[in-house]
Amino acid sequence: MKIRHLFLLCLIAISATLSANGKTVIPITTDDISLIYKVDDKNGRLYQSYLGQKLSFDSDIVQLPLGNEAYLTHGMEDYFEPAIRVLHNDGNPSLLLKYISHENKQLQPGVDETVILLKDDKYPVEVKLHFIAYPKENIIKEYAEISHQEKKPVTLYNYASSLLHLNGSKYFLTEFAGDWAHEVNMKETELAFGKKMLDTKLGSRANMFCSPFFLLALDRKAEENAGDVLFGTIGWTGNYRFTFEVDNENGLRVLSGINPYASEYSLKPNEVFRTPEFIFTYSTEGKGKASRDFQRWARKYQLKDGEKSRMTLLNNWEATYFDFNKDNLIAIAKEAAELNLDMLVLDDGWFGSRNDDNSGLGDWKVNEEKLQGSLGDLISRINALGVKFGLWFEPEMVNEDSDLYREHPDWAIQIPGRKPVKGRNQLLLDFSRKEVVDAVYEQMCQVLDQGNIEYVKWDMNRSMAEVYSMTAEEQGSVQYDYMLGLYDFLERIISRYPDLLIEGCSGGGGRFDAGMLYYTPQIWCSDNTDAVDRVRIQYGTSFGYPVSAVGSHVSAVPNHQTGRKTSLHTRGVCAMAGTFGYELDPAKMTDEERREIREQIVEYKKYAQLVQNGLYYRLSNPFAEEIGAWEFVSEDGKEVLVNVVMLEIHGNMTVNYVKMKGLCVGQFYKDSNTGKIYPAEALMEVGIPMPLEFGEYKAYQIYLEMVE
Repeated sequence: MKIRHLFLLCLIAISATLSANGKTVIPITTDDISLIYKVDDKNGRLYQSYLGQKLSFDSDIVQLPLGNEAYLTHGMEDYFEPAIRVLHNDGNPSLLLKYISHENKQLQPGVDETVILLKDDKYPVEVKLHFIAYPKENIIKEYAEISHQEKKPVTLYNYASSLLHLNGSKYFLTEFAGDWAHEVNMKETELAFGKKMLDTKLGSRANMFCSPFFLLALDRKAEENAGDVLFGTIGWTGNYRFTFEVDNENGLRVLSGINPYASEYSLKPNEVFRTPEFIFTYSTEGKGKASRDFQRWARKYQLKDGEKSRMTLLNNWEATYFDFNKDNLIAIAKEAAELNLDMLVLDDGWFGSRNDDNSGLGDWKVNEEKLQGSLGDLISRINALGVKFGLWFEPEMVNEDSDLYREHPDWAIQIPGRKPVKGRNQLLLDFSRKEVVDAVYEQMCQVLDQGNIEYVKWDMNRSMAEVYSMTAEEQGSVQYDYMLGLYDFLERIISRYPDLLIEGCSGGGGRFDAGMLYYTPQIWCSDNTDAVDRVRIQYGTSFGYPVSAVGSHVSAVPNHQTGRKTSLHTRGVCAMAGTFGYELDPAKMTDEERREIREQIVEYKKYAQLVQNGLYYRLSNPFAEEIGAWEFVSEDGKEVLVNVVMLEIHGNMTVNYVKMKGLCVGQFYKDSNTGKIYPAEALMEVGIPMPLEFGEYKAYQIYLEMVE
């Protein structure tokens, strides 16, 4: 930023309220970041003066220019994209917000909140801007609460969670886009005058095409270990929109929040509309530090049990699909026990009349004929083998061929008089209606109460189309109310079953966002389990999520997505960049494969805490380089795990040196494979050469410990 370079570093307490030339100053800070607001004493309005590297002295803040209005409104003098646009019940479309007050409080040790109250000077409309700072993790969350005391409802057309202003010579936006089985591909674009939007209109499967996070580099393209980078994401599972607008003076405003498309919200008097949280960090050390700060925060504050080890598992889907019974499930569980896996997950097909994907969704009653007995008996038999039990659900869906739909066709989201639009032969239940949520919740609890179910795979295999509720007074509120209904459902489930681990799935990573992670702290990040593709998918995913949230499994070869063959070792190394498990038929494995899998599981459990809670470093860009390389370093720097996969082999190939990061300077590290001892500086500045071997997709795993 242009302004940033004028100042030095120092501590500013978050609770401080300064006075700069008669202007009230509101600093929001972390250990490395300053976000400064000022109130103009002449017009009473709130302005953002600064965002960037933490400032040093109060005198520096006094010299800051006033900046840009903090939460821009529609209908007055501003000509660019507003943060809020309303229509009053008398037809007036204008709003002008003035500062009233602010307060600071500590929510818990290490977490501080600042709330700024703004009010319109003509109408009884108020906006509260909430900022929650996590100093050690360098994370700031922002959201808005909008309310009014007019006599009739006020229509909200725009309602951003956050508006941030930046000043740089250039801006480079990195977005993450893709499709089913080809997720989170990266693209970096320089922003010019005008608007660039990242958004989704898919509703319930919102980030299948466009991931809900971004990187924004200032002055130069984003680098892994250098440069100024803003990372941002949204804690919302529905439609979102990020707007990046460069104005005529080359200033940039970044607006983040719910996508207002087809979502005009009728706000009743005294009702509070709360926007989802926008979560961001600002790094002066490149995108690597931004990722590590966010990952550390997410593990500690956002993910349920985010710092605990995850269970290894075997899913029956690739082995049986819909065709299973008690006997073959127990046979698979015996294989899991012999392989030292923690859990067997029973996938789709255990309920109602479900023998294919055309029927049964919505009827969450155990098919005891298919299971040759009760679910409780099956679970007990599997637990007796020393194996935990998990179960697949898709609670938000219904098939037309189901008892639920025949009894309550109006519970499905569809437009009267038109042929329903189906995805995977199913419709979406209307979770904006409490009676629908309550009915499905009761069905699900009746199943979960039947035995020791420790894991739920929560699937979601279609997007939201035909957004229409049979009972909604205002159709513009349906998508917002649907998400609130879903969150209420999930909150009730995790409250009733506090030890239950829920893995989110939506055709893989179609619903991977910071809001869902609060309830489903593990996500099946892609249906594509091809090891080479996964190196790239998991690389992109690492920018937005911690490794402990990424479901990653070993599957059979040839891979059913790509037809590619890779060694079991390579597939194992790739899957150790997330939560670990298997998607294959144990009956088809050789004795040698069983032996290797047992060794893989021992290795993974040895490194599990390091993988899931260590500092994550990207050592290569697999979209641009011949290798995929990543590293985990313990917080104290004493343990290091490096994973490398050869992605390309060609003639006259040069040696690839893998340079490590995050080691303790001045210390020595011992390679557990070779016994060699290296100084940290040599490992970071020169690196370790990867051997040239014929055949693509070789994988290497290097574990080093600091020599005490």
